[in-house]
Amino acid sequence: MNSYKTDQIRDVVLLSHYGAGKTSLAEAMLFTSGAIKRLGSVDNGSTTSDYDPAEIERQMSMSLSVLPHEWNGRKLTVIDTPGYADFAGEVKAGIRASDAAVVVVCAASGVEVGTEQVWDYAEKAKLPRLVFINKMDRENADFLRTLEAIRSRLGTRCLPTQLPMGSQSEFHGFIDLVTMKGYRGKQEEVDVAPSLLEQAKFHRENLVEAVVEIDDELISRYLEGEEISNDEIFAAMKQSTVLGKLVPVFVGSALRSIGISSVLDAICQYLPSPGERAAALASETMVGGKGTEKADAAAPLASLVFKTSADPFTGKISCFRIYSGAMFSNSQVWNANKSSMERIGQLFVPLGKQQQPVNQLIAGDIGAVAKLSLTSTGDTLCGREHPVVLEGIDFPQANFSMAIRPGTKDDLDKMSTVLPRICEEDPSLKVRHEADTNEVIVSGVGDSHLETVRERMHRKFGVDVKLEPPRVPYKETITMATRAEYKHRKQTGGHGQYGHVLLDLAPLPRGGGFEFEKKIVGGAIPANYVPSVEKGVNEMKQEGVLAGYPVVDVKVTLCDGSFHAVDSSDIAFKIAGAQALKRGLSDGQPVLLEPMMNLSVTVPEASTGDVIGDLNTKRGRVLGMSPEAGSNVITAQAPYAELLHYAIDLRSITQGRGNFAMDFSHYEEVPAHVSQKVIADSKAGRE
Repeated sequence: MNSYKTDQIRDVVLLSHYGAGKTSLAEAMLFTSGAIKRLGSVDNGSTTSDYDPAEIERQMSMSLSVLPHEWNGRKLTVIDTPGYADFAGEVKAGIRASDAAVVVVCAASGVEVGTEQVWDYAEKAKLPRLVFINKMDRENADFLRTLEAIRSRLGTRCLPTQLPMGSQSEFHGFIDLVTMKGYRGKQEEVDVAPSLLEQAKFHRENLVEAVVEIDDELISRYLEGEEISNDEIFAAMKQSTVLGKLVPVFVGSALRSIGISSVLDAICQYLPSPGERAAALASETMVGGKGTEKADAAAPLASLVFKTSADPFTGKISCFRIYSGAMFSNSQVWNANKSSMERIGQLFVPLGKQQQPVNQLIAGDIGAVAKLSLTSTGDTLCGREHPVVLEGIDFPQANFSMAIRPGTKDDLDKMSTVLPRICEEDPSLKVRHEADTNEVIVSGVGDSHLETVRERMHRKFGVDVKLEPPRVPYKETITMATRAEYKHRKQTGGHGQYGHVLLDLAPLPRGGGFEFEKKIVGGAIPANYVPSVEKGVNEMKQEGVLAGYPVVDVKVTLCDGSFHAVDSSDIAFKIAGAQALKRGLSDGQPVLLEPMMNLSVTVPEASTGDVIGDLNTKRGRVLGMSPEAGSNVITAQAPYAELLHYAIDLRSITQGRGNFAMDFSHYEEVPAHVSQKVIADSKAGRE
C-alpha cells in the first residue's frame, strides 16, 4: 500500500442491525477497490472480515475487523462491526476509532431496533454519516417505504442522493440526483427512463434546497432562481455532511456489487479526513489541563488502543488509531495510563487476518503491533515528553451474569490465567469471585456474548468450562433475642474434654454485620479459652441453620460458662462455642435474607407499562419514573434472585430498545413462601 498524508485518509465504521449486510458491503468495497482478488461470501465463510471459526460457523460478525484499501488517491480504512446487540462493545470501539460512519439499512427489513441503537451511538459520538440502503435486489425490497422509515425514525436530514432503477429482481442500477445520470450494474452510464424523471427531479430539488442552506450566498442565488452548479452542490453536500446537517442516502446491492463505487466515492468526497475532525478529539494532559490533539503528522504522538486480541501463538495484538504525530517500528512509546514505557516492535496494518508490515504510521492511520507488555484497550500511547490521556471507550454495562465452572481440575488451573486474557480482549466482560457462594462469576452483555466466551476459551486455549446460573448469596439472621447454652463433655477413660458456654444472641439492624463480645465475670471461663470460643462461633456463622447460608446482623455475647482444670482445652471450648451458636440461631426465630438491587431501567414510552408490570411480577418496587429524550427512566428495587435473566427479559419486552443499570442496595427478609422453596432446594442440593 502506498504512503498517504493525513488529509488523504478516511477512517469509517460500518454500522447496522444484524443481517443488513455490513460484511457483504465491506467485502464488495475491498473487491471493487482491488484490495482482494476474489469476492468472498458470508454464506460460504470466505469473507475477509469474518475469519474467526465461530463467525464462519454462525455466519455473523462477533468482533470488529479492520479493512484498509485504496480508492481514487485516498486510503480508506473501513471498520466492520457486529450487528448483534450482545457485541455492542465491539461497535463502540469501532466508533471510537473512526471519523465517520456508513449506516447500512436493509431495503426489505427497513429500520430495525439495531439500526436505531447504532444510530444513537453515532449521534453521541457526533460522527458524520452516510446511509446505504442495501439489498435492493431482495424480495419485498421497497425503497420509498425504507426511505420514509429512515426519515421518520432516524431524522429528516436523511435525504436521498440516488434513486433506484427497478426493484427486487428487476433492480439494475440507480440515478445520481446531482448529475441526473443513470448508472447500471457496476457503474455503466445509461439514460434515465422518462418514467423516473419526474420523481428524480422532485428529490433533486429537495436535496439542493437542503444543502444550499449551508451558505448564505448559495441560498440567496437559489431563492433568486439562479442555477446552482453540480460542483457547488457537491461542495455544499460535503460541508453539510461534515457538520451533521445532512445524511446522504445511497442505494445498491452489496452481493451484486451495484452502487459500491458510488459509496466509495462518497466516503472520499463527503466524509471528513482526520484533520477535519481534530476538534472533537478532546484529551487530558497528565497535569490536568484540557486541550485537543490536532491530527498533524508533525505534532507529538497521541494514539489510542481500541482493540486487543489474545492469540495463544502470536500473543497479544493491540490495534490502535493515531490521532496526532507518527509511530515507528522498533521504537519506544509512553503509556500515559500506566505511566510506563512500552517497546514497539514491528508495526503492521491488518486486513482481516492478514498483516502487512510497515515502517511507520502517521496521524489518521489505524495499525497494530504485537506483544505489548502492559498496554490494554483504552490506553493512550504517546511521547514521554508530551504526555496526554485521550478519552477512553464507553463500553456497555455487563448486566448478564453466569457462574463459570471448569470441566476438570486441569481446566480449573488454566481458567485463572485464561479468563484475564479473554477479558483483556473484550473489556465489556467482567469477572469476579463471589466469596459468599464460592463461585467465579462472568458478566457480559447477553447470553450469546457469554456463550461465545465459552467457545473461545475452548477453541483458543483448550479450556472446557460450563456456564450455569449463579447461586444467589442469601444470608441468615434471627428476629428475636435468645440465650443458648452448650456443655461439651467427653470422657473416654483417659484425658477428657470439657467446655461449657452460655451465649446471648440479639438481632442487629440490617447491615449491622456480626459482632462478638465477652462479658465473663468471676473467671467462669479462663481468658485463654475465650479466643477458642470466638473461633468456634465465627466458623459456625458461615453456615446458618435454615439453608446453610452465612449469618449476619447478629450480636453474640459470651456471658457465662464453666471449665474443668484438667479436661478443658481449646478444642473443647471451640466446639462448645459453635454448638451454642447453632442452638441460639435455631431458637431465635431465624429467617432468610436476600440481596435487593437498585435498578435504573431506560425504556421507550410505549413499553413503560409492560416493563412496570414485569417488575411487579418480579417482586419489584417501582420508586419513581422520569422522562428522558423520548424514553422513560424507571427507578426500582427488586430481589437479585428475580433479576438473574433480566437482561434477556427486558430485551424481549422492549424488542431490544430498553437498557438498565443495576447495583446492590441492601439485604431484606425473604417472604415465607419463597423462603420455603429456597430452603427445600438447598436441602436437596446438599443431599
